[in-house]
Amino acid sequence: MKILRFVLVIFLLFSLGNLNAKESNKLNEITKNLRCLICQGQSVYDSDSEFANSIKIIIDKKLDDGLSEDEIYEYFKKKYGEWILYDPALNKNTYILWLLPLLIFLFGGAIIFKKLIKK
Repeated sequence: MKILRFVLVIFLLFSLGNLNAKESNKLNEITKNLRCLICQGQSVYDSDSEFANSIKIIIDKKLDDGLSEDEIYEYFKKKYGEWILYDPALNKNTYILWLLPLLIFLFGGAIIFKKLIKK
């Protein structure tokens, strides 16, 4: 009987540790996709600014409250605007963000192709 209790306690401890690791992974995943508004070009995950630390605390609380990743992103979009997301949605305000790399690629490819044809 004592062995069964011991195995049960060990199983519960490993389960709780696994849940904590999953929450930590979700926190890291979300913070990697949010832009730090203080640090130029850094995500909240990479930044150690006061703003980034407060965002991490807010995300942790929202995960504890049971909010999904999309709900958390929506909260930050409403509060700070779409610019806070590193992966913005495709809409009328972000067409240029999504199409500009494709246009540059096609333009560069056309120049290279034209140079190769001349030789």
